Amino acid sequence: MQKIKQKKVLLLWLSVILLGIVFISTWHLRMILVENIRINEGDLHYVNLKSPFSLHVRADKEGIINLNGSSTCTERRKITTDNLTLEALSLGEVNLEFSLFGLIPLREVTVSVLPEIKVVPGGHSIGIKLHSEGVIVSGFYSVDHKNFSPAQEAGVKIGDIIIAIEDEKINDINEVAEIINQLGEREITFTIKRNGEYLKVPLQPVFIEASDCYRVGLYIRNTAAGVGTLSFYDKDSGIYGALGHVIMDLDSNKPLEIIDGQIVKANIVNITAAQKGQPGEKTGIFIEHEDIMGSIEKNCSFGIFGKINHIDEQNSPYPEPLPLATTSQVEEGPAEILTVIEGEAIENFEIEIEKVIKQAIPGDKSMIIKVTDERLLEITGGIVQGMSGSPIIQNGKLVGAVTHVFVNDPTRGYGIFIEWMINEAGTGNDKKNILLFLK
Repeated sequence: MQKIKQKKVLLLWLSVILLGIVFISTWHLRMILVENIRINEGDLHYVNLKSPFSLHVRADKEGIINLNGSSTCTERRKITTDNLTLEALSLGEVNLEFSLFGLIPLREVTVSVLPEIKVVPGGHSIGIKLHSEGVIVSGFYSVDHKNFSPAQEAGVKIGDIIIAIEDEKINDINEVAEIINQLGEREITFTIKRNGEYLKVPLQPVFIEASDCYRVGLYIRNTAAGVGTLSFYDKDSGIYGALGHVIMDLDSNKPLEIIDGQIVKANIVNITAAQKGQPGEKTGIFIEHEDIMGSIEKNCSFGIFGKINHIDEQNSPYPEPLPLATTSQVEEGPAEILTVIEGEAIENFEIEIEKVIKQAIPGDKSMIIKVTDERLLEITGGIVQGMSGSPIIQNGKLVGAVTHVFVNDPTRGYGIFIEWMINEAGTGNDKKNILLFLK
């Protein structure tokens, strides 16, 4: 009787262990098998499965990809190796249904085969000049020693955008003082934009005898400028992408809303090296008297985008177009970035992609990178401000761009998948996706 009881307990424990192994294996495989895989036509994609149990796969159509050298099958087929090789045959999509023992569903994976796209990698230092809608409130001051600002008292906040005064549209900071003086001592109404909403704010200007004018106690500005790096451009369409992240308003810490802007050449004259806790910075001089490089038509989470008018195509280690890597083709390991550390000369520097982050939703922190190039570390200390947008190249493909630095370890930072930037690169009224016209 005791032996039977011991056998039951042993059997129970074995069952629990077996179920635990199945659960862990299932969880592990679900993590490996992402829901969407994108491959360029003619390319290979590898998935390391390594399962102690029998895996099966079924496709919903044939002719789009090969699995381990054989065409896909609409009936369940056992996977006989630990490594799964997907070969992209023709453009289109195929859904693969993976299961454990052919019975327990694991994951449905959509494989998209895309046309190979090529763009020219950047690396050029650019001066960025943005013009926002209206004028931006950047601060307050007390008028005529009265220790108060009429605008602040009325409820105006830093980061507000003044769209109009008494329904007269504002396009330049000089217009604000002119209109206030023209209206005189009467109460006036500001139309401001705050967090996407339009508000009416009445306020009373104060006459300043010393300067013989009316004031409301506001500091305002209507432009933003800085140095960044060009990520890519297309020779035929002129479309470009840069920075890899949104430009924020310094006062409100919100995305800067723009009506237009320009990129110009920037000559790097100095670099403040980064240290732990102290970000470094490129200092550049805008070369505005030469041809304007291009327009800025979009400022979004994945960078700035527009069209190139003029560019020096020979000032790069990679003057010719390179193929783009899809997110599934980016891998951990050696890579290189293109950037400028002196003058206008684009140079390539060694980095390591330490971690590739699986992103179901596009974002500007797609991979963790580490600068390994000794010369770049000696000059810059790692990643510095102004390096955002520097293209990342791996295995002969453009895979991403530098976006952020780790303040406590400037040798490391984030990069964005180039695929996310390309998908945002459509500009103008037609909003075409660059994938359509770069075929």
